[in-house]
Amino acid sequence: MPGSPANPFRIKSPERLVAEAGTDLAGHGLKRHMGLFQLLCFGVGAIVGTGIFVGLSDSVAQAGPAVVVSFVLAALTCVFTAFAFAELGGAIPVSGSSYSFAYAGLGEGTAFLVGWCLLLEYGVSVSAVAVGWSQYVNELLHSLTGWQLPAALSAGPGDGGFVNLPAVIVIALACVLLVRGVRESARATAAMAVLKLAILVAFCAIGFTAFKHGNLTPFAPAGLGGIGAGTTAAFFSYIGFDAITTAGEEARNPRRDIPVAILLCMALVTLLYCAVALAAIGAIGGPGVGGRPAALSYVVNQVTGSTVGGGVIAFGAVVAIASVVLAVMYGQTRILMSMARDGLVPRVFERVSPRTSTPVSGTLIVAIVFAIPAAFASLDSVVNLCTIGTLAIMAVVNVAVIALRRREPGLARSFRVPLYPVMPLLGVGFCLYLMYETGWATWVQFAAFLAVGSLVYALYGRRHSRLTAGAVTADAAEREPQAV
Repeated sequence: MPGSPANPFRIKSPERLVAEAGTDLAGHGLKRHMGLFQLLCFGVGAIVGTGIFVGLSDSVAQAGPAVVVSFVLAALTCVFTAFAFAELGGAIPVSGSSYSFAYAGLGEGTAFLVGWCLLLEYGVSVSAVAVGWSQYVNELLHSLTGWQLPAALSAGPGDGGFVNLPAVIVIALACVLLVRGVRESARATAAMAVLKLAILVAFCAIGFTAFKHGNLTPFAPAGLGGIGAGTTAAFFSYIGFDAITTAGEEARNPRRDIPVAILLCMALVTLLYCAVALAAIGAIGGPGVGGRPAALSYVVNQVTGSTVGGGVIAFGAVVAIASVVLAVMYGQTRILMSMARDGLVPRVFERVSPRTSTPVSGTLIVAIVFAIPAAFASLDSVVNLCTIGTLAIMAVVNVAVIALRRREPGLARSFRVPLYPVMPLLGVGFCLYLMYETGWATWVQFAAFLAVGSLVYALYGRRHSRLTAGAVTADAAEREPQAV
């Protein structure tokens, strides 16, 4: 039976988070199989996908050739927060990622809302990515056979079809791999990450052979407003790098490898995105790329005069997007496992199979929940809601760094945010700017989403929290004035 409602401001210390990690209540635990290379591939696998293969055209439509600046600005927002994730991921190497960081720094209520926003971030991104995968499957089928799936089986009702069958299939395949074990998932993700990086490098090589400087003018046709809107659109391309920190309980040396993997991943992805955008626009111009489905395949077809190259790019996109689904679903199951361990969501998400060392039941539930909107819903209207939720999480993580530096000065940190506290404050500022750019309608949706989350916490999470009244963990509000 649940005890008395817990104080929503009470923190869970980093030491307790680490001590309670690794096993469920039955003693079944996760296995440490992942090294630095696997973590880096998991990060690349979680990031590089729909954002560049599908979303590039939307960013170009907003910013024109200045989309390169938009990618850099979006990357800066992520880099500031990546430093924060690197510090906290090395200091608190658990599966809960930003949820656990918020629990240690800002209290249980904030942590629950962060977990609630993570459901939005990962759920919408996986479903949207699966829909993008469907587009490239059709592009690949057309390149290889001249035939495509009918619209009734490749799009939801909102997009002129009946059910998006390929989107359901890719989520099901990811579920099967995740249930089999983290070693198999890590190997599959690594192979797919290497393949899609090779294909994007090949795209750049092809695109730059047709590069014309004149295609970059006018550089910013919509001015600063277009660059800002393009930055908000480009930000979706970076969602997922925090998935690296969800492997804290399955990494062999998390205190060393998680910070290194995060920073390497962000540097690699930013360089790659800018190169791809320049190659695409330089080859056929901004109007040719903007608003075009499967834009990278189209660029290669135009440059080579053949559909073969576009087919190769489509194959790369199919692989790339599948790896995003796999990596992000992995992150979601581990975060729910951490929340269940704390009693804030039902225990079914906590249970680890003794045979596969994976949360089988939780993974199956996540797959079903993510597959339903991918199959039937048009997700364009909620992409901005996903973006603002992700930005809010990133702002909280930056604040958590500051709170824990003050409250836990002696905490072992394998990496420290440089130029503290300037970097975390800049991270918060950039996040707030991009949140502002999403528009008032998105803010209204986000406020309603948080209100529902607060109600769920009040009715379930707060009453079932395992932080009992006699726990040694102190109240964040009481301890803050004593911080040094």
